[in-house]
Amino acid sequence: MAITDIRAFAHLTAADIETLGDELDAIRRSVELSRGARDAKYIRHTIAAQRGLEVAGRAVLFGSRNRWAWLTGTALLSVAKIIENMELGHNISHGQWDWMNDPEIHSGTWEWDQTGPSAQWRRAHNYSHHTYTNVLGKDEDLGFGILRMTRDEPWRPVHLVQPFANLVLAATFEWGIALHDWHIDRELSGVPPKQLNSEPNVQFARKIARQVGKDFVFYPALTGPAWNSTLKANMTANLVRNLWAYAVIFCGHFPDGAEKFTIEQLTGETRAEWYLRQMLGSANFRAGRSMAFMSGNLCYQIEHHLFPDLPSNRYAEIAQRVRELCDKYDLPYTTGSLGRQYLLAFRTIHKLALPDSMLRRTADDAPETSSERKFAGIALPAQVDPATGKRRGLRSALTEAKVALRQKAEQEKQVLREAKQALGEKARHEQDVLREARITLRDRVGARRWRRRGTA
Repeated sequence: MAITDIRAFAHLTAADIETLGDELDAIRRSVELSRGARDAKYIRHTIAAQRGLEVAGRAVLFGSRNRWAWLTGTALLSVAKIIENMELGHNISHGQWDWMNDPEIHSGTWEWDQTGPSAQWRRAHNYSHHTYTNVLGKDEDLGFGILRMTRDEPWRPVHLVQPFANLVLAATFEWGIALHDWHIDRELSGVPPKQLNSEPNVQFARKIARQVGKDFVFYPALTGPAWNSTLKANMTANLVRNLWAYAVIFCGHFPDGAEKFTIEQLTGETRAEWYLRQMLGSANFRAGRSMAFMSGNLCYQIEHHLFPDLPSNRYAEIAQRVRELCDKYDLPYTTGSLGRQYLLAFRTIHKLALPDSMLRRTADDAPETSSERKFAGIALPAQVDPATGKRRGLRSALTEAKVALRQKAEQEKQVLREAKQALGEKARHEQDVLREARITLRDRVGARRWRRRGTA
């Protein structure tokens, strides 16, 4: 199964983990104390830029019957929707700017440009996902209820259509998230399924009516004769935003190295162990300033999971300090290009659509899921390198385990080759014996015939 004992998996002592937690707390305090005018300027400029792009896009779409006007307006609207969703709606709803005490830029008042109500997303995501990150049976975002992303989840025949379900989820990501959060909100509220007029249901229906009415009725109608092309532009912009948000989220949660955990890990979990679980259960992807901005700075998913309520524009500087801690404690810092991280997640989606009987690895040593049992039977060196005095932790253990497992595999292949060679030699020997027996028998039969002829 997945990780049940994070101390054993991380190759750290309880004291090491608590010290790591103290150092991460120090990073949090330093950022909190340094928040100020620079950060407030950043978020206000971002809001102004996003609104400017949306106004420009919708203005250009008045002439959207012209091909170039349609392309320009759709591009502007797509970028505006991405910025609103990733850098504004997501991060503001995390409370990253609540410290400003601005009633407009506050998690309790901001309503994002997406199908699901912000309040339902905050309750489901901020609590369920960020508290129980990648804990099977607790984190509802682990596969979003329709994808099997770890071998710890039993395979069912419905998982065979998982590759197709993944494409549908990508194209309709805002609807998938909205339905997912609505379901969790009803569960947390204890609302009976048949109570149609419950608060979660009413809230959800109102937001759908508002969102669908805005994008597919009001704005297209506003452009008069260009309503049809404007409608297509709005649909395209929503699709582009959905695909980009889906890619960013999947690259941060499901590539190899983003570990999964069992409920047992939560028993007695300390604040420092929670930090460590966020570090091991998340993944980054490399991005320049523009891509980082367009991803809502979720290219720094590790830092976001460590400090979900710190301003996103500070994640780049936080990342440098987190990487230093990973080096100090010899912990992996899972990152890669956007393409590589998504392809790893894409591989997992397609691989785990198959029954376990068709898979080679287990939930203890698979690329997308592993546990402390991964190191069972492998002799690993001491936690401190006697030559350099540097700490040996999970990063070294993973490297050395890979070498040990490769050597073990080579030894098994060699044993198999030798056994195959021995069986071949035995088979050849038996064939020689059989051939000689046949020759002897033939000679005897021939001799008898000659004797019979001589007698006759």
